[in-house]
Amino acid sequence: MSEFYAHIALGLHKALSVDGLLFCFVGVTVGTIVGVLPGIGPLAAISLALPMTYYLDPTAALIMLAGIFYGAQYGGSTASILLNLPGTATAAITCLDGYPLAKKGKAPLALLVTAVNSFVGSSVGIVLVMGFAPLIAELALEFSSPEYFSVMLLGLIAASTMTVGSPFKGLAMVVFGVALGLVGTDVNTGMFRFNFGILQLADGISLVALAMGLFGVAEIIANIGGAPTKPMGVGRIAFKEMWPTKVEWKRIWPPTLRGSLIGSFVGALPGTGPGIASLMAYAGEKRLSKHPEEFGQGALEGISAPEAANNASVQAAFIPTLSLGIPGDAVVAVLLGAMILHGITPGPNLINEQPEMFWGLIMSFWIGNLMLLVLNIPLIGLWVRLLSIPYHLLYPAILVLVCVGVYSSNNSVFDIFVVLGFGLVGYLMRLFDYPAMPVLLGFILGPLMEEHFRRAMLLAHGDVAVFVQRPISLAFLLVSLAFLVAAFLPGLRKRFASGG
Repeated sequence: MSEFYAHIALGLHKALSVDGLLFCFVGVTVGTIVGVLPGIGPLAAISLALPMTYYLDPTAALIMLAGIFYGAQYGGSTASILLNLPGTATAAITCLDGYPLAKKGKAPLALLVTAVNSFVGSSVGIVLVMGFAPLIAELALEFSSPEYFSVMLLGLIAASTMTVGSPFKGLAMVVFGVALGLVGTDVNTGMFRFNFGILQLADGISLVALAMGLFGVAEIIANIGGAPTKPMGVGRIAFKEMWPTKVEWKRIWPPTLRGSLIGSFVGALPGTGPGIASLMAYAGEKRLSKHPEEFGQGALEGISAPEAANNASVQAAFIPTLSLGIPGDAVVAVLLGAMILHGITPGPNLINEQPEMFWGLIMSFWIGNLMLLVLNIPLIGLWVRLLSIPYHLLYPAILVLVCVGVYSSNNSVFDIFVVLGFGLVGYLMRLFDYPAMPVLLGFILGPLMEEHFRRAMLLAHGDVAVFVQRPISLAFLLVSLAFLVAAFLPGLRKRFASGG
């Protein structure tokens, strides 16, 4: 135990140095701005910042790059709540209940809740990184392709049943999303598929274009066709308007803690990421809720659980990266590359060989998250004032932001046409009450599920029984079956009762 406290003291000494504090502040500030601006994302920001770290101390460089990563999770909810404009899949889940809360005049409350939940989720993730990294990393090693396939199948089924309305429509949209995810280059054969001879689709459809089209552009089209709407009047915001009541706190804390635990577990699994953690947290809360019909209409649980989950997942993603050398997320893969560029080899010996760097980075997480809390809460009034801008000025500005963000992600004009096309698709889906979220989640999880299914079949020589022979995989499959039964059984009973 004394050695543990000595490591914490060593990490604090490094994190509280002038360089540590400066680069932590730079990182979280840039991350917040990147998160607020839809379409850029932490991956692009870290990639651009990477060359600037060549001449920095390795620990300071990693502190700054990591700050951009988890800082973007705080900022990502802002545009989602205020404008229904997600820049990432994680932020798109926050749109579901965050934007309806803003339309009800509760934007300050929603932004404060997301800031607090982000801090709590991050804190839980950091504690697990500090105390349980070896144990969680060992558990993650038990996951192979059958387990990954099963947990992603669970994610897709949860996506189809968590929607408001018909689960059949939700399932249809999941299948549509999976089909969109198949467009591009086959991972195993290298052959183009379903790109219809369009070279720009060789790498698949842009996730940013899809998300911003289905949510942001669709929202703009829907409002253009309606009656002129007056902007929300926003005066001086008192702190009591932001602070939840006792009843609201009771609704917020249990989903926050559950989301933090889910995010920590999922984040520790290599190759998952905050998007899957947010999905599982949201789906779980909807299942546990006594009033599931409130989800999608402005439920506080609908922003508490996913925001806590995605921030916990981001912190926990460092567990396999630092202890195994396996990136837990695409963004962390870039951070892994930064470590290698600085001559540091991530792996089981990292903690012993580079204790100052490891514990300095971990302690900087605490400092960075405190900075983000102090930085974001005072800015709530500034962000909410976006709602006072007349819509005839706001929507053109949003379209420009969307186009710039989408173009900058791949430097492709083609993606601008893609986002406009999916904006029209999203608008038509609204007209016929088809949910957009399952499309996005099917698009994300479908290709990963296909990859692990094919790999499992290859290793098992085509024996499908491998998915039920492994206990963890079987457990996920049984939970998936329970989701399906819970979703479709009531409707089938009504149909048979009416038929009888």
